[in-house]
Amino acid sequence: MYYTLKAVAAIGIAVILSGPVTGQGVVMQRNLSLAMAKTIAEGTIAECKSKGFNTAAAVVDRAGQVMVILRDEQATAQTAEMSRRKAYTARMFRTTTLEFQKRTAEGPNAAQRDVADILALGGGVPIQAGNETIGGVGSSGSSQEMDDACAKAGIAKVADLLK
Repeated sequence: MYYTLKAVAAIGIAVILSGPVTGQGVVMQRNLSLAMAKTIAEGTIAECKSKGFNTAAAVVDRAGQVMVILRDEQATAQTAEMSRRKAYTARMFRTTTLEFQKRTAEGPNAAQRDVADILALGGGVPIQAGNETIGGVGSSGSSQEMDDACAKAGIAKVADLLK
């Protein structure tokens, strides 16, 4: 019994002397709502439609998981998957996929294109709330530059809510 008490006391002293454990507690973060994700996707498709393109749009959350995928009834089948991968790429690398495409064209960053689900084509834009990247939107079905502009137009629909 004496040795048990001594061991418990030694452990207690070691815990006290080791200091506070960092990283414990509640983590607060901003997240996209489904309503906001739908508004972004609808705004993205509407912008491209107004320019004469039949596209798909995808919105992913801060973890890169799909929240919304919409495809215009005239858009081809692969546009939904391409928009998802563009949104994922924009979220994971916290940059537009046009910029990602340039940065990874050659050199040491080129291998980033080999990561699963990454797509180095324009049309993906990160969704920022202040300095936090809380998601990504991808557009596919027009030119890379137009897809980029459409994705940005989708985000612009909720810009006031992202401040």
